[in-house]
Amino acid sequence: MVQEKYSVFDTPIGCCGIAWSENGDAFARPAVTRFQLPEATEKQTETRIARNTAAQGSAAPPPRIAAIIERVRKHLQGELQDFRDIPLDLRAVGPFAQRVYEAAQQIPAGETRTYGELAQALKLPTAAQAVGQALANNPIPLLIPCHRVLAARGRPGGFSAPGGRATKARLLEIEGSNFGPDRTTLSFNFERAANSG
Repeated sequence: MVQEKYSVFDTPIGCCGIAWSENGDAFARPAVTRFQLPEATEKQTETRIARNTAAQGSAAPPPRIAAIIERVRKHLQGELQDFRDIPLDLRAVGPFAQRVYEAAQQIPAGETRTYGELAQALKLPTAAQAVGQALANNPIPLLIPCHRVLAARGRPGGFSAPGGRATKARLLEIEGSNFGPDRTTLSFNFERAANSG
């Protein structure tokens, strides 16, 4: 029987949350089902991830999830990580969104693509808006790096995580990405951004 569990943890940008599925087999690899970027407080982060999972409460992460948490912390400190090897459980999303997420995972840290470029990579050149909608519903931001996908001409585009564009800008800055002419208008102030949402 598959169970979902979650945990919250501190990072250099605030308290994040991670949820994973387990099938009760001690030898099976848990797969990440959700990732929560920081809300204004730890309690708000936990409330958000709890509401979006089927878990009955927080749990201590098993060793493989604890290792992912440590990699996330390193990444957010500027020691960039490649998260493509992390097992993800995307059964709750449709096939188109899964294709979009797989394409987004191929964007290396420090680089960006536009919604249109991602649509082209999927061989669906008129699907830029649909790509944007799929990314807006990404259940595993950061590990599926939707923050690396921009609007045309390097404009930031939207970001549905707490803090919106300011969070997107902060993640790109951590990764050393030069993301276009609007960079100076996206300076990061997470506390102000989180409190305004």
